[in-house]
Amino acid sequence: MKRLFSVSAFLVFLCFWGGECKYMVYDTSQRILADKINVHLVPHSHDDVGWLKTVDQYYTGANNSIRGACVQNVLDSVISALLDDKNRKFIYVEIAFFQRWWNQQSGLLKTKVKELVNSGQLEFINGGMCMHDEATPHYIDLIDQTTLGHMFIHREFGQKPRVGWQIDPFGHSSVQAYLLGAEVGFDSLFFARMDYQDRAKRKCDKTLEVVWQGSRSLGSSSQLFTGIFPRHYDPPDGFTFEINDVSPPIQVNASKTSCVISYFWCFCLVTNSTLKDDVLLFDYNVQERVNDFVAAAMAQANVTRTNHIMWAMGTDFRYQYALSWFRQMDKFIHYVNLDGRVNALYSTPSIYTDAKYAANETWPLKTGDFFPYADKENTYWTGYFTSRPAFKGYVRTMSGYYVAARQLEFYKGRSSSGPNTDALANALAIAQHHDAVSGTQRQHVAADYAMRISIGYAEAEEVVASTLAYLTTSRSSANYEKSVGMFQQCPLLNISYCPPSEVVLANGKSLVVVVYNSLGWKREEVVRVPVSSHELIVLDSSGREIESQLLPIFNSSLNMRDYHVKAYLGKSPSTTPQYWLGFTATTPPLGFSTYIISSAKHTDRSSIMSTMWTSDSTSDKTVVVGGGDLKLLYATDEGKLTSYINNRNMVEESMEHSYSYYSGYNGTDQASGAYIFRPNGTFLIKSEGEKAFTILRGPLMDEVHQQLNSWIYQVTRVYKEKEHAEVEFIIGPIPVDDGVGKEITTQITTAFKTNKTFYTDSNGRDFIKRVRDFRTDWDLQVNQPVAGNYYPINLGAYVGDGRMELSVLVDRAVGGSSLVDGQIELMLHRRLLCDDLKGVGEVLNETICVLNDCKGLVVQGKFYFRIDPVGTGAKWRRTFGQEIYSPLLLAFSEQDENEWKNSHVSSFSMIDASYSLPNNIAVITLQELESGKVLVRLAHLYEVGEDKDYSVMATVELKKLFPNRKISKVTEMNLSGNQERGEMERKRLAWKVKDLSEVKIVRGGAVDSEKQVVELGPMEIRTFIIDLDYLGMFGSVPSDE
Repeated sequence: MKRLFSVSAFLVFLCFWGGECKYMVYDTSQRILADKINVHLVPHSHDDVGWLKTVDQYYTGANNSIRGACVQNVLDSVISALLDDKNRKFIYVEIAFFQRWWNQQSGLLKTKVKELVNSGQLEFINGGMCMHDEATPHYIDLIDQTTLGHMFIHREFGQKPRVGWQIDPFGHSSVQAYLLGAEVGFDSLFFARMDYQDRAKRKCDKTLEVVWQGSRSLGSSSQLFTGIFPRHYDPPDGFTFEINDVSPPIQVNASKTSCVISYFWCFCLVTNSTLKDDVLLFDYNVQERVNDFVAAAMAQANVTRTNHIMWAMGTDFRYQYALSWFRQMDKFIHYVNLDGRVNALYSTPSIYTDAKYAANETWPLKTGDFFPYADKENTYWTGYFTSRPAFKGYVRTMSGYYVAARQLEFYKGRSSSGPNTDALANALAIAQHHDAVSGTQRQHVAADYAMRISIGYAEAEEVVASTLAYLTTSRSSANYEKSVGMFQQCPLLNISYCPPSEVVLANGKSLVVVVYNSLGWKREEVVRVPVSSHELIVLDSSGREIESQLLPIFNSSLNMRDYHVKAYLGKSPSTTPQYWLGFTATTPPLGFSTYIISSAKHTDRSSIMSTMWTSDSTSDKTVVVGGGDLKLLYATDEGKLTSYINNRNMVEESMEHSYSYYSGYNGTDQASGAYIFRPNGTFLIKSEGEKAFTILRGPLMDEVHQQLNSWIYQVTRVYKEKEHAEVEFIIGPIPVDDGVGKEITTQITTAFKTNKTFYTDSNGRDFIKRVRDFRTDWDLQVNQPVAGNYYPINLGAYVGDGRMELSVLVDRAVGGSSLVDGQIELMLHRRLLCDDLKGVGEVLNETICVLNDCKGLVVQGKFYFRIDPVGTGAKWRRTFGQEIYSPLLLAFSEQDENEWKNSHVSSFSMIDASYSLPNNIAVITLQELESGKVLVRLAHLYEVGEDKDYSVMATVELKKLFPNRKISKVTEMNLSGNQERGEMERKRLAWKVKDLSEVKIVRGGAVDSEKQVVELGPMEIRTFIIDLDYLGMFGSVPSDE
């Protein structure tokens, strides 16, 4: 109060001293004028949820030696500035930051902020936890992180974001347009980054604003108005006003103006009649700055349709001192509108969208996507499709685990006080940020993301263990209490480390393996676990012995295991397993089966030891691998794959598999780095030294082991009952002692004549046609024939020649292409020695350390390939692709041999025992919400015309998904679950589109309240909130047939 009085007294003194007052009220009222160019000023701050600094450091302003950025200051300052003037507006995007800030505020300030939101001064745009990447996340992760943010906004403010704001991602996916745009209820989408050649043409054609139809299957039913900024996501040059920015402010001195004096305040009203600026002021520049503003506005209007243009008034981490921006915008709005040549106003993207819609313009149509992105010649942002491949793999693995964990959390019931899946959900949400899973963050930030996921996993692991204990134990409370905590899981199983399976079983003890299937159909897959004994048998859920196979663990795997266990856990493994034990697990839909591994008695038939064959032990020129329909032929002299044969569908084709590397360009004009892929030559990786290779054969699978050189090891696996090949690779440390960074690729090559054409997926959903050295929207000037033909791959890629299709599926996001007809190339690993000068300021040279011993990163991963007659490959791509994303979940417990079977449930399915989902439908969300209601999402996996059997309407019976529970209410929601679907459709804007033609759209109808059957058309995802009445123990015990 004392400070306010002193300021007021000072202003009163100024008012009487000389009769002048220096405080001026600017006319910033919002109005749109039909006869003028309307300049929509949209104040915003782009706040990366991690990049150069960690999430915490950005929020609190720590580690400012890297960058002076403090999101807490941004929000404090903006809210204060908005409360000062009801005409000011601001948009905010990153809910991970806002939620943290919100939770720290007083009840009084929260009430004021809610008033700002309700009045439209503060508007949430996009509304996800982060501004996600669009190249490297899986669509389920995109949905989850958006849902998390949208539900927070709706819960706290009752608001539903209307606009997508993807201003910084490095290229834009079709899934963003139709799924994360139209299907969540957005009216528009805005972004900044696009190919420089595309932007130049669109500016000439006035096609920077389009209606984007991202899905061929959903067509106009899911299209979206999309605006692309004519430059970056900052204002025109000369109009940035952070406290240290160099743009000249408006400098004006008002004299002899009308003063209004109160006890606490004094201000001057500036109107047309009273304005008389002091032209004697040395730095007086009002007219000059107004001229600058008008010139910039007219320049943008010349490349934009209608009389509305938008200026993004902000950029990265701005408004830390918000008044420095708002003071200047207040002046510009006032003086520009007095000038009268254009009309300026505070606005938001929602207001701008409504103005564009009201103009009744017919807009050009955009299909496909906006990949790849180059911001100038020789600068393709296609390297990040693969950057930090281990982190990308970790995110993908944890994403699939989260889907399963929240299903199990629902089965048992969400705990209000105990462990839950929330921490994993939050960690995965921010990992979708466009400088997180993209691999473009600094190393310490990557470690922070991984730590958050690890912490979340540890809590979700408890949920899984507790639920499995509950579900496997007979309903005796004593047995349940005894079982809680007994299940162990093996998050490092990918590097052959699984302590519970490696223990040598004591007399009378057995290892129980619970195998959980999170998909809606029955699965039969080979499960592999490391063991220390060869005298073992495997029993199924009914106690019958089943066929099993032992495979020796080679030194390459053991060396990787020992080093990385010590790096991750800080200790060396206490045991050394000798074998992989493989057996076929048959699991019911959305349920589990139990298998028991026991020591073989003298009367038992033990697991079958694989036979070993080496290429130097034969004179044959060719060796055949595969004990089922699929056969791979290898040349024994060079160890090369030569042919692919499938006896079932009569496929026989020549095939080669190779590895290469691109040397990273190190020039100062544009180096290859975390973002940029700029190759400086390609080099075939040839086998070093002996070309011998080893084949393991057995009843379940054959394996081909090959050590290509000291840093590439691969295993090609052919399962007897499968018709695809699995390639497991270990790459690294990539040698760079020659001073050359390297980007490692693999090629699957056939003789197919594919006419430069190939197909890659969009975030794991639609496949998009690609043509080498070609763009649909403009005449491409080719300057990078390799990097300019690389595309993001999350699910897979395929090529075809009219007879056959070659498909390759991946286990994480990678970059890939078809640079040669009949060939698919994947980039698997990158290690570079120069920064690409795109902002991260750090070389992409990942290492892993044990004490002071640091080595280049070693990456272990898998990809899969198969050849099918043309038109039939989609069945494998869609079904097996879903199984890659949702691998079987394994949990282990050591028990007395007979006790388990007598006192536990050995097999379980959540759904009706007689039911499974159609093969073209997946349950991608089954989650109990905090309200106790259930969030369910069902996804059709096929596109229109993709498969003759499965690209059709499918149905799901909700009653059979929830046996022993009564569904009291089914409410269909938009994709992010923050509004009813019907409400969203009623509000949807119907844009006029030029040259609109499309296939017939097939969508499911309304859900009958009695029948409760859901219909899904191709590529449709439907979201429901379901009210359930609990009728006791749910689920079913499948038969052992």
